[in-house]
Amino acid sequence: MQRTTLEKQLNFLREIDRLKSVMRQSPLLDKSRKENSAEHSWHLAMYALVLSEYANGPVNAYRVIQMLLLHDVVEVDVGDFPIHGKVCGELQAEQEFKAAVRLFGLLPLSQRDMFLDLWQEFERAETEDAKFAKALDRFQPLLINIFTGGGTWTENGVSLEQVISRYGPVIKRGAPELWDICERWVTQHFAGRGAGKVDALPGDGT
Repeated sequence: MQRTTLEKQLNFLREIDRLKSVMRQSPLLDKSRKENSAEHSWHLAMYALVLSEYANGPVNAYRVIQMLLLHDVVEVDVGDFPIHGKVCGELQAEQEFKAAVRLFGLLPLSQRDMFLDLWQEFERAETEDAKFAKALDRFQPLLINIFTGGGTWTENGVSLEQVISRYGPVIKRGAPELWDICERWVTQHFAGRGAGKVDALPGDGT
């Protein structure tokens, strides 16, 4: 029997509930546990809502939020690929594309095509919206690592040079003002490694 539009939409929403069970390497800021991919996506959407003025060019914050809510849905099928892992980029891209086709394919045709297009736009990172979304996807875990005293960098033995090369180009391309803050944080963190102390956030008054 052919499913109705609503049945397809609800089936998709039930399926992506599994994203709440996909654990990432990044800890929560209180270091009580690791965050999951659903929490990461929600937090990135909030970053886009709050920080869109720092994009390198004019962006549509609504489209950026859409991309960030959708970008990790594929992890329902393939899990998280940590930035400091050693997975082949081509293999990751292939697996994630197959997951995107399957998962967005659960939706009615018009939504399937729209969501898949947004997901691919994020992956290509060619538009201003996608560049900013990608920048936030790097900025959030960097901030977490800084304010948890090293986080995944300490766990994986990541060097200053690796942080600069893995985070810098993407954040600087989409949000150069945010990268200026990151560069200061990172330099201070590695200068006093182990203390987990950096200058207060701008405007903190602390």
